[in-house]
Amino acid sequence: MTDYLAAAMAMLGPAQNRHADPAAWDRLHAELGIQLPPDYRIVVDAFAPIQINGHLYLSHPATERWNLGQHIRGQIQAWSEVPWDDLDLDADEDPRQLFGLDELSFGTRNGAVADREHRPRRDHLPAHCHRYPKALGEL
Repeated sequence: MTDYLAAAMAMLGPAQNRHADPAAWDRLHAELGIQLPPDYRIVVDAFAPIQINGHLYLSHPATERWNLGQHIRGQIQAWSEVPWDDLDLDADEDPRQLFGLDELSFGTRNGAVADREHRPRRDHLPAHCHRYPKALGEL
């Protein structure tokens, strides 16, 4: 089985670990009410904050600029303000139907992105959705 974390680390080069701070992760996890995957934290600690190949942004919870906590809070606020009932979405576009939820909540333990139990099956996602169902080490 391929070790995807090792492959990603080899591709990205020597780890910098400039901002590695377990206390920053603890604060973020306490605020979110969930634990982010360990392999994600390893990559973020090794290289963030960074933009890779113009497409992938890695923010870090211990930095003021490109702060991961601020980014997550901003995303929670933005997604919470979407007027889902006014969008006239088809069943294959409506996240409530894709996730089997009566209503959407973001930034909560039972939110649309917080637990694996309510994630849609991969084959039910519209083609334009990004599919990142597993941590690197689970692939």
